[in-house]
Amino acid sequence: MSRHRLAIATAALALAMAAAAQASTVYRWTDAQGRVHYADRVDGTPRAGAVERLALPAEAAAVARLRVEPDADGALAWIDNLLAGPIEVMLHAEGEAAVASDPPLPARGTVQPRSATLLARIARGNPRLRVVAVPGSPNARPRDVEYAWPLASAPLRIQQAWGGGYSHHDAENRHAVDFAAPVGTPVVAARDGVVMQAEARFDEAGADEDEAALLARANFIRVLHDDGTMALYAHLQTGGVLVRTGQHVRRGQTIGRSGNTGLSTAPHLHFVVHANRGMRLESVPFRMFGPQGILRFEATPGG
Repeated sequence: MSRHRLAIATAALALAMAAAAQASTVYRWTDAQGRVHYADRVDGTPRAGAVERLALPAEAAAVARLRVEPDADGALAWIDNLLAGPIEVMLHAEGEAAVASDPPLPARGTVQPRSATLLARIARGNPRLRVVAVPGSPNARPRDVEYAWPLASAPLRIQQAWGGGYSHHDAENRHAVDFAAPVGTPVVAARDGVVMQAEARFDEAGADEDEAALLARANFIRVLHDDGTMALYAHLQTGGVLVRTGQHVRRGQTIGRSGNTGLSTAPHLHFVVHANRGMRLESVPFRMFGPQGILRFEATPGG
């Protein structure tokens, strides 16, 4: 089973005004005044022997990138959407400090697939900015659609259904289903759509010993549907993504291989249909036709 406030659902980046991109290495050093700094490069004059190189752990691919460009009157805050589907974003000043901007912060907007949007004009100064990005358009309107069985060859065995007490009790996962399946079982698209986001690099699995790290390390595919909803196929095996982002997939098409990655205690496929309800993902009920006919999901308190 698994717990599923998946870090892949949202991304938060805290960046200084001059920052242009995320770094793979961070340096920690102490300056001559005894102050500790963290950055992607060493500025100023550190104390002798006071520089330490910190390798960043691998995390799921970013959803969005904040770009801050100088302007005659201050700076322009651009948001790059890195996904093959729309995202909703909100730009904050770190600590919600007063920052003169147009529009006022926090500023909110929708960014179309693989494009950029100017979210705010920042007055002179050097505030720290933070952007939160959520996959999907807040204008999603779920339709009543019958989904296909998402596993090509596994018998029907549900580890946890709707409302499961182990991890399907919050809004993001209340209507999720965990289908038990051996590692390597073909995963097929349950509905036509576009591959919006995918991750296949990770090879770790576990329970609660290192929950924060494991949350971000589940391999997955997110497919965008024509009504704005998104199906998430999670805990795929390492290298278990067989499609590319931006690719159109058809119902029944093989898209991946099931696995046991991320915050998970046994091999399974976590399947859920999400809608962006305004800077938050919520699971939505769905109908599905299984190996023996229509599936009727019921809450399973306790997992």
